[in-house]
Amino acid sequence: MPFDEQEDTSIYKVVLNHEEQYSIWPLERENPLGWRDAGKSGLKQECLEYIKEVWTDMRPLSLRKHMEAISQQQTEA
Repeated sequence: MPFDEQEDTSIYKVVLNHEEQYSIWPLERENPLGWRDAGKSGLKQECLEYIKEVWTDMRPLSLRKHMEAISQQQTEA
């Protein structure tokens, strides 16, 4: 059976970067530089479902803040 057809039983953790972007990472590995634990671990599909549930705005944090500032400026004008 090809590897991509085998069931992935690895345990992953959900990680989050400074821009509030999510990813998954093998549980036993140290987080990549700039990423921190988001508090969820499990099978790959469980982690991806969690990300789908909590990551409702895919824009990076810096862009969301910029857009909010522009919106506030327009409201005040």
